[in-house]
Amino acid sequence: MKQTPLLLAFLALASAAPAHAQGKVKIKTKGGVTMPAAKTKIKEGKAATAAPATQPVAPEDWSVKYADMVSAERLRAHLAVLASDEYEGRETGMKGQHMAATYVATQFKNAGLTGPVTTGTDPYQQHFNVEQVTWADGASLKVGKTTYAWLTDFYGTGDSPFATETTVKPVFVGYGIEQAGYSDYAGLDVAGKDLIIMQGEPTGDGGKALLSPDGAPTKWANDRAKVQLATQKGARSVFFVSFNPNNNFAKQTARLAPYISRPSVAMVSEGQKPSRVPSFSISPAVGLALLGTKDAAMQAYLAKINSTKQPVKSTFKAVPMQIRAERKRTPLDTENALGFIEGTDKKDDIIVISAHHDHLGIQDGKVFNGADDDGSGTSAIVTMAEAFAKAKADGHGPRRSLLFLSVTGEEKGLFGSEYYSKHPIFPLAQTEADLNVDMIGRTDVEHEGKPDYVYVIGSDKLASELKVILEAENKQYSNLDLDYRFDDPADPNRFYYRSDHYNFAVNKVPVAFFFNGVHADYHKETDEISKIEFPKMEKRAKLVFHLAWELANRDGRIVVDSNKP
Repeated sequence: MKQTPLLLAFLALASAAPAHAQGKVKIKTKGGVTMPAAKTKIKEGKAATAAPATQPVAPEDWSVKYADMVSAERLRAHLAVLASDEYEGRETGMKGQHMAATYVATQFKNAGLTGPVTTGTDPYQQHFNVEQVTWADGASLKVGKTTYAWLTDFYGTGDSPFATETTVKPVFVGYGIEQAGYSDYAGLDVAGKDLIIMQGEPTGDGGKALLSPDGAPTKWANDRAKVQLATQKGARSVFFVSFNPNNNFAKQTARLAPYISRPSVAMVSEGQKPSRVPSFSISPAVGLALLGTKDAAMQAYLAKINSTKQPVKSTFKAVPMQIRAERKRTPLDTENALGFIEGTDKKDDIIVISAHHDHLGIQDGKVFNGADDDGSGTSAIVTMAEAFAKAKADGHGPRRSLLFLSVTGEEKGLFGSEYYSKHPIFPLAQTEADLNVDMIGRTDVEHEGKPDYVYVIGSDKLASELKVILEAENKQYSNLDLDYRFDDPADPNRFYYRSDHYNFAVNKVPVAFFFNGVHADYHKETDEISKIEFPKMEKRAKLVFHLAWELANRDGRIVVDSNKP
């Protein structure tokens, strides 16, 4: 319908703003900061000839600008140093690991982060002692008049209560199993005792496990479960033996001898009880001598257990032995490297971004450079620290404080993160989350030829909101395939328990662990920088950066509302 001049005048009057109107628009930027838009006024008494309204310009997304600093080129520059032969594989407490800690600390300092450590001479390094542990010469085991040799007839893999020659009368507890309907410990008090435990579990035809409904091996097929149970029972030590004729003790010992003879590194106990009872392995000949029996009687005993699917009270009479197996302990200094960026209005809340700078050192003359494990993660957190520091220098610093934590001793047992969790620079109650980066430079077999991905572990085990935020950040910026398969508590790899985030999780600090999965070069001397896929590494590191940015700048603190296994 055609509009008349009178109708047009009426419409103009109807659409004019009231004379007193004053509009004010607020825009919420990424990070939760609210900014006013430009004001517009229409003065009273003026004709409707005001300038046409303009749409407010969206503010710049600063996280994108600074995420661009987390580039493949910068990641490569740091990794080329950390994964070089000069750093000798970065073994905990050794020259190369000290060099790595110093390098990371120097990068933090150069980028403008502050050193938060108040003890020692370097505020960027948190020093503590571990112990280098070796087996002393002269280990021996004697039963009656027969003397047995170390690394021929017996060996140990942990601690030892036998620094001097000790007379031991062991207690035989069969397979050392305890579960519903089957207990080798029934009626026994083994506190303070030294136990002989058979390896394996009762089996039937074809080696099928008799204590499982489907014949699959149970947890008792592994010595670890038996050690944990013996520890709970208060035993002093365990001697494992296999009477399976298909097992070859001599061959197994020869294979393990280099590992057993190599010095290991342990945390200083600080007066705590050991987490597991010391254990030894003995040959079938030693086992039979200690039980005062012959192989034929032992095989008949095992056959009876298999036929009844129940523990069988043995007639074996354990005889004493004299054993000496001393552990020598030498203190070693090691260190975490720390860089801190103080927040603004929420500075008492701390977000930790962690990785581990240690690896496996030199073995048999070969340097284990650990480019992916975890040179990739260490390079990533250094690069992220540089980006966040630049943002702060430009006036766009985080609301919450950020602690970049590069830890030592992960490969030896999560030592650096354990030490930090027991001696935190900032209270763990104020620590809102730990984002842990351990191996983000490669592709595992499961994802070959598939879209870019990253495994994320533990992101909703303590705080369900952390996973929601992660997925929103990924959708907005990264579009990676987030693979959560290792969150399954039944997963045999148990990755959730195997990297440094775990020492935060046990203290109820929410965590997210970023990981590319294992590959053919995992824990081998072939884990070199030439095999790192830097474009994928960049995408994964940027995702962690965006998540850290959001956590550091959002209004609310994530809430611990979950307790998933």
